[in-house]
Amino acid sequence: MDMDKLQIIIAMVIYISAVIGIGVYYAKRANESSHNYLIGGRSLGPWVTAMAAEASDMSGWLLMGLPGIAYWSGLGEAFWTALGLCIGTYLNWLLVAKRLRIYSHIAGDAITIPDFLSNRFKEDKKVIMTIAALFILVFFSIYAASCFVAVGKLFSMLFGSRYVYSMIVGAVFVVSYTFIGGFLAESASDFMQGVIMFFALTVVLVSGIFVAGGISSVIEKAKAIPGFFDIFSIAQPKIIDGVQQIENGKPVFGEPAKYDWLSIISILSWGLGYFGMPQVLVKFMAINKSSNIKFSRRIATVWVIISLAAAVIIGITGRILYPSAFLTQSVSENIFILMSTKFFIPIFAGIVLAGILAATISSADSYLLIAASSFSKNIFQGILKKEADDRTVLRMTRLTLLVISVIAMIIALDENSIIFRVVSFAWAGFGATFGPIILFSLFWERTTRAGAIAGMVSGGATVFI
Repeated sequence: MDMDKLQIIIAMVIYISAVIGIGVYYAKRANESSHNYLIGGRSLGPWVTAMAAEASDMSGWLLMGLPGIAYWSGLGEAFWTALGLCIGTYLNWLLVAKRLRIYSHIAGDAITIPDFLSNRFKEDKKVIMTIAALFILVFFSIYAASCFVAVGKLFSMLFGSRYVYSMIVGAVFVVSYTFIGGFLAESASDFMQGVIMFFALTVVLVSGIFVAGGISSVIEKAKAIPGFFDIFSIAQPKIIDGVQQIENGKPVFGEPAKYDWLSIISILSWGLGYFGMPQVLVKFMAINKSSNIKFSRRIATVWVIISLAAAVIIGITGRILYPSAFLTQSVSENIFILMSTKFFIPIFAGIVLAGILAATISSADSYLLIAASSFSKNIFQGILKKEADDRTVLRMTRLTLLVISVIAMIIALDENSIIFRVVSFAWAGFGATFGPIILFSLFWERTTRAGAIAGMVSGGATVFI
């Protein structure tokens, strides 16, 4: 192993050690009760709530998927996706956060989304709880798989190891510390990881623009590619057998596709998915005071706007600097990794690349914990074994976490998976299943149990049809 790789590994080991330390620190409190393990006793401060919500939301998609789509097809799809997410983030904090924090406590001190919905509609037979828990299990298994794909690609490209082995090693680490520390460890580490992600994006962005000769140079060269720097177009790489063609040392693009208003509205609707994202909603439920929501909203909104803008520009700049480095859409998601290793000395590159690891871990731990709690709390204790005590529920949560992790690893075995597309599917699933019912349950008191069931089933099923 050469010294460059060794230095990168050292930086990542330091980061991983810090995350494990957080898990161990919170392990005792997590083991006190399922309430602490699953929602942290509703004790999160405004900074931790904001950063944990956004870090767990964005995942490796922010540092790999979004720059990858900008690198591959230009500004169009990436810009409108980012804009929709910025709007959705703000509206979710504005409309949902405070009401959900208050009403989840009123509704039987609910600590999971299925709990809240079931209590909100005063269920006896727990049909809503079961449906909600099952959809969470399915979509979060897919979501967690996207995180494992990201960490597999990261380690594989950095160290030349086989993708499958890289993915499994990363997945085992994520599962281990989530297993130990629960919600408080996840939220505290998500705060730290949100800071690292922000730092990584900004330093790569600034360095990339500097190396490319300034922002005016980036724009000028991007405009030279047909449709690449136009928010109403999608650049079309000329592809044969899945690989972009090269002529005279340059990648070949065909006539750009037009991005019409129907497509724009469709991609902006990504933002609507926020109303149904359990990994974000559960952070709203866990904040210590509803009065802190406003401050958290400001922090979250600023973080999201800057981070998404940086990710898109990194992808554009990467295509200008390394136009022929990635000739398939799947591998184009490695542009952030390439820029980090090219710009910085190895030890600093390791710190920057820990941002991808941070993005992956901060999301995967949330997905696994929420999915596991949906089964243990809502199906196991709520339906199968109502007399189960807190310790039994805690053990079942951890067992379920392991099972879901194995399923996610199986889904992630395909190294050609495109993170952006995998996340799109799970995102649509959550938005369609939970978005409408969360809004109706908080804002319209005449919403019925039958309507809630019909809405969730039809919304979730639509994604598969």
